[in-house]
Amino acid sequence: MGGEGGVAAELVIFDCDGVLVDSEVIYVEVERSMLADAGLPIERERYVRTYSAMPGAEWQAKLNEEFRQRTGAAAEDALFDRIRAQCKRGFEADLAQVPGARAALDVMDIPLCVASSSTEDELHWKLRHTGLHDLFDPHIFSTERVQNGKPAPDLFLHAARAMSVDPRNAIVIEDSVNGVAAGKAAGMKVIGFVAGGHCRNGHDEMLTTHGADLTVASFAALAGAIRDLATTKPVI
Repeated sequence: MGGEGGVAAELVIFDCDGVLVDSEVIYVEVERSMLADAGLPIERERYVRTYSAMPGAEWQAKLNEEFRQRTGAAAEDALFDRIRAQCKRGFEADLAQVPGARAALDVMDIPLCVASSSTEDELHWKLRHTGLHDLFDPHIFSTERVQNGKPAPDLFLHAARAMSVDPRNAIVIEDSVNGVAAGKAAGMKVIGFVAGGHCRNGHDEMLTTHGADLTVASFAALAGAIRDLATTKPVI
């Protein structure tokens, strides 16, 4: 049941994209392809490490910094609008829950919530579309509720406050470097989750290098990982 350095596990906070719903594989492939066509090719591993899980405005601003550095000018806003529209078409056609999500979540006996860089509308749509919304509603928190998105800790701290849990007694489930950084900055334990379709060889090592306390590769292994981080005495 864990030991030194564990937490009480009074709350599990799930990221959405790439953890609950298999959207990151769509985001990564669409975004990289369209950015390359616009003159900004980015190696896949660096793109996933740098840009995954950023809120939309920050993602666009950071990409524009790279556009300026490499091409001498920012991209047109219309490019990012086209990318978002193409991602939405991909979701409507192919978005599904990450394998095993519903079955594992149905039997978890600990409070759960979602904290995501998606907008409110996007987040609720993704969860409804994949049949997971009822497992979390009303404890669904979008980056729009805080000033600073991931990798800042604001969203996870907001979720813990809303759930009346000390951040030190919460466990975050994250698939991205930015999400892991946010969870650790919030003072939480973080499980790196590498079951999404975008996770290739080395993704687990990348998350561990950036602070994940441990990693798992399936929902079937998640309950055991939570137990491994848990203690029976809450932090007060």
